[in-house]
This record gives sequence, structure tokens and C-alpha cells, in this order.
Amino acid sequence: MSDTDREGSGSRRRLSCLAVVVAALAVAAGGLVWLFQDELFHPFGDPRACEGSDAKLPGVISAGGVPIPSDASDIHYVTENGFAQVSFLTDRMPDYLHRAGLVPDGESLFDENYGGGYALGQDESELPEGLCGPALKGPAWSYNTTGAAGPGVNILVERSRVTDTTFRAPARAIASFDIP
Repeated sequence: MSDTDREGSGSRRRLSCLAVVVAALAVAAGGLVWLFQDELFHPFGDPRACEGSDAKLPGVISAGGVPIPSDASDIHYVTENGFAQVSFLTDRMPDYLHRAGLVPDGESLFDENYGGGYALGQDESELPEGLCGPALKGPAWSYNTTGAAGPGVNILVERSRVTDTTFRAPARAIASFDIP
């Protein structure tokens, strides 16, 4: 075997080792991207934000200055042109509605002076355009802004399927409000 043949064989061996190393690095990089895909591909790196959002909401989301319930889970939001829609699941909707001033203390949560039935029949569902996550299921009740939450805040909440005077437990709510 000549020196030229040995040099060619060594070069091929180095190239095949380099190809194996590059392939291993590519697999590792692909695995990291897959592992952290939620953080990499959600707007602002916030897994609560839906595609198309143009503003990041803070860790504690407030609708019109009133924080959503502390037990809120399964939170999703979309923001566009100074307006936000936030979907969340909570067992503390009555307290939130009173705290936000949407229903005065001592008043019925289903008093038509403060809200009304929303045109969503039993087992129908609705998810506003752009908002991701689970849809709100009917029947539902809509609250109009009257108190501390200020103008531009509206809340839509799932009612019980059994009675018209209670919420589901837990209830999905969609808060719509202007971003300050």
C-alpha cells in the first residue's frame, strides 16, 4: 500500500467521524427544540399567549385593574390593538364578580340589571376568534361593566347545566377588556 493510499484512507475515516459527530449534534439540537417548543414558539415565550397576540400580559392578569381569581387555571389569552381576551377556569367566580364591581355585594349573581343570558345553548360552545384553548360551553351568562372594573370590561361565564342560578364548578370564563 502506498503512502497516497494511506492518506486517502485516513481522510475518509476523519470525514466519516466528522459526519457522525455532525449527525449527533443535529439530533441533540432537534431534541432540545422539541423539548422547549412551547417556550420557543409561543408569542413572547408565554405559553398562555395565543398565536397572533401583539402584546404580552403580566404574570398576574388584571381585567380593568382587577386581578383574575387566584385559583385561575388553564389560562389562555389573545391581545390585539390594545384589547385582550382571557380565558380561564375558576371555582371563585362569585367572589371575582363582586370584587370587580360587576355585581354589587348582596345582589343576585343572575340579576338582569348586571347581565343576562348569552345566546349559547346547552352543550353549544364558543371560542372567540384568535383565542386558543378550550371553548366556553353553554349555557352562559354575560356581565356588563358597572363598577370597579371600569369601562370596556365584559365577562362571559359558564352556567350550570342543571340550574339557572349557579355556575359550573369549575366554570370557564372569558374576560374581554382594554389593555391600559
